[in-house]
Amino acid sequence: MEGKAPGQGSIAGSGAQRNTSSLIQYAQNHFDAAHFQGLMAIYGRPLKGRAVALSHDHGRKVVDFVRCSYLGLDNHPNIIAGAIEALNKYGALHWSCARTRLNFAILGELEEALSDLFGARVITYTTVLAANMSALPVIASGHLTDGVKPVIVFDRFAHATLSFHKGTIAAETRVETIAHNDLDALETLCRANDCVAYICDGVYSMGGSANIGELRSLQERYGLFLYVDDAHGVSIFGARGEGFARSQIGGSLGERTIIAASLGKGFGASGGMVMLGTARQEELFRRFAVAHAFSASLNVASIGAAMASQELHRTEELALLQQTLKKRIALFDSIVPTEQNGSPLPIRTVEVGDELTAIAVARGLLDCGCYTSAIFFPTVARGRAGLRLCPTAGHSQDEIRALGSALQHVLGEIGDAAGR
Repeated sequence: MEGKAPGQGSIAGSGAQRNTSSLIQYAQNHFDAAHFQGLMAIYGRPLKGRAVALSHDHGRKVVDFVRCSYLGLDNHPNIIAGAIEALNKYGALHWSCARTRLNFAILGELEEALSDLFGARVITYTTVLAANMSALPVIASGHLTDGVKPVIVFDRFAHATLSFHKGTIAAETRVETIAHNDLDALETLCRANDCVAYICDGVYSMGGSANIGELRSLQERYGLFLYVDDAHGVSIFGARGEGFARSQIGGSLGERTIIAASLGKGFGASGGMVMLGTARQEELFRRFAVAHAFSASLNVASIGAAMASQELHRTEELALLQQTLKKRIALFDSIVPTEQNGSPLPIRTVEVGDELTAIAVARGLLDCGCYTSAIFFPTVARGRAGLRLCPTAGHSQDEIRALGSALQHVLGEIGDAAGR
């Protein structure tokens, strides 16, 4: 589930309380309604492009606007072939062994190739969640900031896979949360403290992005440490698909910037990674990061798929797919008005307001053959429910036009019913 941090303020220590109980109490009925309407936890089989055959509905075909495969690579024949080839070559799917002990040779080849592709020291993980879980305690320890434990500052909209770890980090150091993209508040904290680390997304899961240029300026002036989760930005930006954040940072990442990214989403394979700037950082991560020292690696099929994707990222096809994505986003914007119109980011949200109405709209779209995400608290603020829509390079122009027509029809019907 995409999510945002529940509030602002500081956490002084590990005794800080989470709000899981009240979250469940408030959101339970809306989740029940979404499940009842067949919008969540559904199963299907991929068809050509962005089409899906729904298992529970006799294989009915719908066009999916939920998946984050922004370049349409998740069913690219080269990537599927790479997974199969790796399985056939290694004759095993998974080694149940910590990364500090034994690894598939192809995993070392993948990390070396990704390091070359993105101009960083890359370590892979099974998920971006595992990458974040590994990185944040190491940052909090002070071992990446000359022995000084930094004040860890979260953007309020930082993804749930980041903000979930606040309590763990607070056992090591002070934690603060500031308003979304509030760089004045961040600069105030930089002035008041010897060492600050800022935790944010590159591209936010509900739309919008970090101001990488301004953050780099704060880094130059105050030594700010940056940890950017660019899961939604990788592959769709940069000449080699290095992502929203990395493409804006030339040369080495240096000692004060780490970027996490996805090997799924735009990259089209599976897993997560961190891009590091120094040999010392890599050494610490490989020895002490939780999901590296105490868990296993990507499975062989995922590694093979990622190897094929990184090869594709070195070809002209990547630029063609990026251009197609831009065209599909522009077409979508010409049909569906949203707050994100004109943004190069491939995430659009249509705010409806009432949670049950948003669920009804998503159900109406599903009946029209378009599967979309109904979003409500805790994914977005209370009373700001709506739809999350992902136009991709894999969608045809006709599919995007059909979504626009269906959305206009469903919203009109619901509006007429409310008027009656």
